[in-house]
Amino acid sequence: MTEKEYNQCVDQYADNVYRFIVKNLRHEEDARDIVQTAFEKLWRNREAVENEKSKSYLFTVAYNQMIDHIRKVKRIQLKDDFSEDNRTQQPANANLKKVLMEALNRLNETQKSLVMLKDYEGYSYEEIGEIMGLNESQVKVYLHRARLTLRTYLVSPENLG
Repeated sequence: MTEKEYNQCVDQYADNVYRFIVKNLRHEEDARDIVQTAFEKLWRNREAVENEKSKSYLFTVAYNQMIDHIRKVKRIQLKDDFSEDNRTQQPANANLKKVLMEALNRLNETQKSLVMLKDYEGYSYEEIGEIMGLNESQVKVYLHRARLTLRTYLVSPENLG
């Protein structure tokens, strides 16, 4: 990969990688750090990465950095997950976006990333498999299970309006 190709890659993919990471982390500063790290790794390895594979490489590195970050934060913050579940629910019509985010947050890290990559970013099963280190069948099965979990949560009586 040449310097020019690298710069084109930054222009072409930086926003998509950032959007994917920030939607998963919900923390802009951490997302910027992860994206920057992904591009730094691409720069350091530019001679080994083919230009056609740069998108997959970036998303793979960013995804792995995000997972490492999440694990690190979970170790640092010993928070009580049950306290969040015990909060009273707001009326169903109060905020659709909030309900959707709550539904996404019920998914595990892999499922949430799959949904974001497929349904929000529009990547193919093959591309998602490359990014996340899964085969195409695994992507389809895990995505199907994630969507079932989302549907079950979203159609529960307390979330219907």
